[in-house]
Amino acid sequence: MTDLAPVRRALLSVSDKTGLIDLGRALAQRGVELLSTGGSAKTLREAGLDVKDVAEVTGFPEMMDGRVKTLHPMVHGGLLALRDNDDHLASMDQHGIGPIDLLVVNLYPFEETVAKGAGYDTCIENIDIGGPAMIRAAAKNHAFVNVVVDVEDYEALLSELDAHDGQTTYAFRQKLALNAYARTGAYDAAVSGWMAKALDQTAPRRRAVAGELAQTLRYGENPHQGAAFYTDGSARPGVATARQVQGKELSYNNINDTDAAFELVSEFAPADGPACAIIKHANPCGVARADTLKDAYMRAFDCDRTSAFGGIIALNQPLDGATAEEIAGIFTEVVIAPGADDDARAVFAAKKNLRLLVTEGLADPAEAALMLKQVSGGYLVQDKDSGQVSASDLKVVTKRAPSDREMADMLFAWKVAKHVKSNAIVYVRDGATVGVGAGQMSRVDSCRIAARKSQDMAAELGLSAPLTQGSVVASDAFFPFPDGLLTAAEAGATAVIQPGGSMRDDEVIAAADEAGLAMVLTGMRHFRH
Repeated sequence: MTDLAPVRRALLSVSDKTGLIDLGRALAQRGVELLSTGGSAKTLREAGLDVKDVAEVTGFPEMMDGRVKTLHPMVHGGLLALRDNDDHLASMDQHGIGPIDLLVVNLYPFEETVAKGAGYDTCIENIDIGGPAMIRAAAKNHAFVNVVVDVEDYEALLSELDAHDGQTTYAFRQKLALNAYARTGAYDAAVSGWMAKALDQTAPRRRAVAGELAQTLRYGENPHQGAAFYTDGSARPGVATARQVQGKELSYNNINDTDAAFELVSEFAPADGPACAIIKHANPCGVARADTLKDAYMRAFDCDRTSAFGGIIALNQPLDGATAEEIAGIFTEVVIAPGADDDARAVFAAKKNLRLLVTEGLADPAEAALMLKQVSGGYLVQDKDSGQVSASDLKVVTKRAPSDREMADMLFAWKVAKHVKSNAIVYVRDGATVGVGAGQMSRVDSCRIAARKSQDMAAELGLSAPLTQGSVVASDAFFPFPDGLLTAAEAGATAVIQPGGSMRDDEVIAAADEAGLAMVLTGMRHFRH
């Protein structure tokens, strides 16, 4: 094997015709013979290019609705033959097999077909067979053969040919092969994942996952960790599909926290009024609703102003100028919203480092999806926590039933608690969080921390009493003992929403009755680790 390999004969067979004519013309100008199939050949020929059909090479017409056209020794022999192996060369000569030095293939649009909601049979018909087989063959023989699977690589290929007098380097072919195998791997992952879902196989024997590089990152959670951001091809509104209007490049932590913020604010439908969520280190430090977006932001900010500094802000309605003016008053890393008006953009233009992301709507909090978590030696897979409860789902277990105001605040607190790291405690008053306790090993400690934060904010805001006075409290899992519940009552909470299910539920309910609390059970917990 030599480092440089000439490109004299190319096979072009693509589903996405973007750039095909320009590529074909550029190759022909460099003296490359063009082979092609079906629609690709037709496109090239109509552009005035001299192209030979694969059917002419194989001696067999395309058949079975195009299912069989390239699965033939005349094609695969041309791709797989080792140019420095005398036996291979002899076989090529004996059977009249010409070498194929360049393969350009992009696959049937299976992922796009699934995304459009096509039926089972249509999806099956969009599974490519010949394409992946040729790609894998060419990639295996990258010592001599170039394989291009992405339109984005056309220019790089032509530049390489120009730099080396119609030849390519081994290093270049290696990179193409790596990309080719990743593409077929991702394609197979998409097919197998779709089939598992179609057949309702929640735990198939093998599960393949794949992603497409969206961004290389300066580093991961810490500067000594390398990192990159990959997308999974889904159209779910959020950080992966948002358009960045301005600001520095997103970091690993920015992406992680922005996802947490937007998923949380998406719990609150725009039709029910403006809502704002402020996130720090993947935990909410303030969430609120109000009559205006500006007021929703201010109420969320007043839950924990200290933690909000350098945080991530998510809004459930398009950002307006008045809200942007308030946000610009402190250092903020990222703002994400389903749109932003000209006034808001003008305000943020003066904040060059602030990242503004806009999305096409909100995420659907009830949409089914899979969540993956890496562990040593493998990964865990679970359904996304899309659990929802309404007032009719709640069971009142205390002598006192909650008031309408308490019920509304409890449902609000429950939505927030779902997005707080366990053990999670959330105090809410009048549609705004007033204390959040997250990630503690003891639930009672989360109750105390959330109450203490409210006390600190009362002092900062010049209030006569913490806003936990007259609040409700949500717990993401049951109270194992009455102590956490009583701590919340001491902080001023008057009503409690929690899953129930403890062996000591009766003790906890009795303690609530003695303290004059109203308590409802959801029958659903929201652990978040």
